[in-house]
Amino acid sequence: MSNYIEYNDKIAFHPGYYIKEIVDESGLTQEDFAKRLDTTPKNLSLLIRGEQSLSIDIAMKLSRMIGTSIYYWLNLQNAYDAMIAEFKSDKELEEERRIFKYFDYKYFRDNYGLPDLPRKIDDQIKVTRMFLNVSTLTVLSKRDMAVNFRRSADNLDEPSIVKANTMVQLATNQALKIKAPKYNKKKFESAVDYALTLTKNHSGFYPLIRESFLEAGVIFVILPNISGSKTNGATKKVGENIMLMVNDRRLNADSFWFTLFHEIGHIINGDFGISFDKETGEKEEAANKFAENSLIPCDEYKQFISNKKFDLKTIEDFANKINRDPGIVLGRLQNDKLVGFDDWTMASLRHKYKVQTI
Repeated sequence: MSNYIEYNDKIAFHPGYYIKEIVDESGLTQEDFAKRLDTTPKNLSLLIRGEQSLSIDIAMKLSRMIGTSIYYWLNLQNAYDAMIAEFKSDKELEEERRIFKYFDYKYFRDNYGLPDLPRKIDDQIKVTRMFLNVSTLTVLSKRDMAVNFRRSADNLDEPSIVKANTMVQLATNQALKIKAPKYNKKKFESAVDYALTLTKNHSGFYPLIRESFLEAGVIFVILPNISGSKTNGATKKVGENIMLMVNDRRLNADSFWFTLFHEIGHIINGDFGISFDKETGEKEEAANKFAENSLIPCDEYKQFISNKKFDLKTIEDFANKINRDPGIVLGRLQNDKLVGFDDWTMASLRHKYKVQTI
């Protein structure tokens, strides 16, 4: 390591640079100078090479030996440290610019009221960094930065990792602003049962579920999706609470409720993390099975499909029997390839929610 560092036409001089000059001018060997300074030759050598910071003890000994102020040496070390920090910050910003290219800034501007800063990339980075409450946007590129990335998500590319972490960071920051009692599993299970009674309440279900979950210590957040995040939802422990996040990329009745109950299944099973598209594995299968059986009771569904009659009225009648939105039944039948996705006669059963996402 050198006792000075050059970066962008600037030079940071380590105190060891100046100590070497003094040793050279003294005519002494480093070993002799170290003995007079009351330190070891090794310590002096490390200091001269810039591989060790100047301690208060050595600063005091230098001031006594050559008649300078102790603050002179400490200020040299502080100035060096500050300039090195500046160099690192500049390099960090270069990396942040690369990470920031994965985003469309208008997502933050339009959904969260960040200032309009056309063509001012560094300013956009600064306000986004502060809004997300991270020291650098580069932390978003780290797997498991916010919550677990399950093994089935090993092949995710960096843009997806960054966007997924950002989604969880946004949801967590919202959750931290909300006061809730300690998570209570029994209360949550009751709240989940209550949520099942609201699938046909297209316009008012969200605040009702949110309040019911909140009383059980689960903070339910729906976010505007970041394009390319490949996320469906996420769960995370936040203090004594649990954050449950889904995004608005799939707000048809069947996909929304399945996604919500998939995440609920993860919570019930004590498994927290991010759910991505096309994930596999035992934990994902368990969450899928929980969602399927919660939304449509298994035995009743088996009896229903055994009749092999899936016209509009039959689906509506079955949905009313189990008190579910008919779109949920339709989605299950389509997923099981019992009804085609292109069957236009079913169009009236599909409902797209409009919810307040923030």
